[in-house]
Amino acid sequence: MLLALLFRFLSRLPLSWLHALGGLAGWLIYCFDSGYRRRLKENLALAIGRDDPALRRRAVAEAGRQALEVPWLWLRPVDQVLGKIVRAEGWELADKARSEGAGILFMTPHLGCFEITALYCAAHAPITVLYRPPRKAALRPLMEYGRNRGDMRTAPADLSGVRKLVKTLRASEAVGMLPDQVPALGEGIWAPFFGRPAWTMTLAARLAEVKNVRMFYIWAERLPRGQGYSLHVAPPQEAMEGDLEARCAAINRDIERVILRCPEQYLWGYHRYKKPKAGKPADRAAEDGRA
Repeated sequence: MLLALLFRFLSRLPLSWLHALGGLAGWLIYCFDSGYRRRLKENLALAIGRDDPALRRRAVAEAGRQALEVPWLWLRPVDQVLGKIVRAEGWELADKARSEGAGILFMTPHLGCFEITALYCAAHAPITVLYRPPRKAALRPLMEYGRNRGDMRTAPADLSGVRKLVKTLRASEAVGMLPDQVPALGEGIWAPFFGRPAWTMTLAARLAEVKNVRMFYIWAERLPRGQGYSLHVAPPQEAMEGDLEARCAAINRDIERVILRCPEQYLWGYHRYKKPKAGKPADRAAEDGRA
């Protein structure tokens, strides 16, 4: 109850205030959570090949901004949220693919404001987004409200959800997912990510094999002082060729390129290199859906 009230209170604040408070919150977490601090420093240094204190300071603040903007994104009216997207670079690529009758697989890394990307897509055409329920039960109704608006639908990260994604793509509609999310045991393989083995989902590579599917990376860069967001859409730079391991590695390399376009806004504190937890395999339906 208290968490829901806090979310509703924060959603009423201007976005510029939330980003200012978020910068402070990011530093509080960084200072008092030693595990998070270690991961952020190590992951960032690994990605760019050196320790960069200035870049790290920006990343700490941006992580806090990402957290505090979520109530605003989930609970504000859709038109207000989308009004904060000041430009959409490359969106014409998705429009062209849709006009040609293709299903679209949107890949959104933990970069910038990843909550707003699916909402923007849903304003143009239906999209189904893969999700995992939040750890805190109190957040579930808020998340479901925020992610089930307009033409945005959700699919759970289980076998039924994957079947829904395959069906959606085969119907020439759009699907969205976080390709750098750590999957459960049985749903991934070890593949390099910034030079270190990371447990990588195979689902994205399998869905890319569904007949007549186009894949795009999409992310929203957070602009300074709450001015809004700059949305970017880009096709893969590497072809989806070879076996499953090769395709997963290619996706990871593409994600690296996207992240390095705006490295201060990636969630470097995310436990990307953790060992997977046991879970039910959720990507076999995608393999069955290949044509």
